[in-house]
Amino acid sequence: MTQRVLILGGRGRIGSSVAQDISKYTQANIVFTGRTTAIETQQDKSLQYLALDLAETEKLREAISNTNLVVHCAGPFHYRDTTVLQICIEQGVNYVDVSDHRSYTSKVLALHDRAVEKGVTAVINTGIFPGISNSMVRQCVEQFDVPEEIHLSYVVSSSGGAGVTVMRTTFLGLQNPFEALINGQWEKVKPYTGRETVSFPQPYGKSGVYWFDMPETFTLPKAFPTVKSVITKFGSVPDFYNHLTWIAANIFPKSWIQNPGGVEFLAQVSHFMTGVTDNLRGIGVAIRSEVRGIKNGETAIYCSTLVHENTSVAAGYGTGSIAQLLLAGRLNKPGVYTVEEALSTGLFEEMMQSRGLNINQQWL
Repeated sequence: MTQRVLILGGRGRIGSSVAQDISKYTQANIVFTGRTTAIETQQDKSLQYLALDLAETEKLREAISNTNLVVHCAGPFHYRDTTVLQICIEQGVNYVDVSDHRSYTSKVLALHDRAVEKGVTAVINTGIFPGISNSMVRQCVEQFDVPEEIHLSYVVSSSGGAGVTVMRTTFLGLQNPFEALINGQWEKVKPYTGRETVSFPQPYGKSGVYWFDMPETFTLPKAFPTVKSVITKFGSVPDFYNHLTWIAANIFPKSWIQNPGGVEFLAQVSHFMTGVTDNLRGIGVAIRSEVRGIKNGETAIYCSTLVHENTSVAAGYGTGSIAQLLLAGRLNKPGVYTVEEALSTGLFEEMMQSRGLNINQQWL
C-alpha cells in the first residue's frame, strides 16, 4: 500500500521544502496543511492540500489517523503545545518536527516513555539548525576518545529564503536569558551577546556570530555527557543585520520583544528589509561545527563545515531525509529523540551524499 505523510504547516517555506524532498525521495502520498480554505491546484498528484488549524483537535485527530507519518512544520514552536505528538503516540503514528525552541523541545522529550510503550519513533529538531548541524556535531564527536568542548556556529544570508516565520522565531529567541554549559557549569547567557568572528567557507568567510538560544545548547550535553562546554552562536550577513538584532536585544524596551504585537512588527519590518537584500546577497546558510577533545592522549580539534545556497531547501534535506528513513523502516527507535540521538553518522552521511550536500571535515 502507498504510504501517506501529513505535513502540518506545509504551505510555509520550510514545509514546502520538506514536501518537495519527501516527494523526490519516496513514493509516499503527501497531504500538506494550512489555515486558509483556498483551493490548491497541484501538478503533482501525490500532493494534496487540507485546510486545517491545529486548534481543530478532532479534525487534526482524523487527519493523523489516516497517515503513516506526521511532519510538524507549523512554527513558531515557542507557542506550540504537545497535542500533535500526543495524538501520534495514541494512534501509533511516527513523528518528525522542525522544532527550534528549548521550551517545546523539553515538553516533547517528556513524552519519551509513552512513545516507547506505543512503539512510536519521534525525531525532533530536524531541519538545518537544529538538525543537520546536530549530526555534524556527532560526526566530530565520534573522532575523539573523550570529546570536551563543542562550538557550533551558524550564519544566514539575508532572510535565508525561509519566510516571515523564521523572523518571528529570531525575535522570540531574544526575549529571555538562557542556560548554557560553560566549563562544566550551567550559566545564564544573554541572547545576542558575546560576538565572535568565525571563519566559514566562502562566500561567507569571517563573519560575526552571537550567543543565541537554541535547543542544541542543552540537548548536545545530554547526548554527549563528557562534554564540558557547548557554545551555540548565530549571525547574519550583511553584518548590519547583526547590529540591528543586537539593538533589538539590548537597547529596545523589553516590552517590544515580550509581546506578540512587538514581535510581529519587528518580524514584518525585517522580512521587508531582507526582501531587498535577498537579491543582492542570496539566501544561503553556512554551518561550522568545531569540537575539542582528547585523541590518543593528546588535545586535538576537529572541524566540519557546510554551505548551501538556500536555507529552506537545506532544511528540507534534513527533515526529508529523516522522513525517508522512517518510511523505509531503516530508522526504528521507539521513543522521543533529538536528531543527534536518533540518527547514526553512517545514515546521516548517506542521506546527505544522496542529496549532493557536501560536508567538509578536517583536523585543525
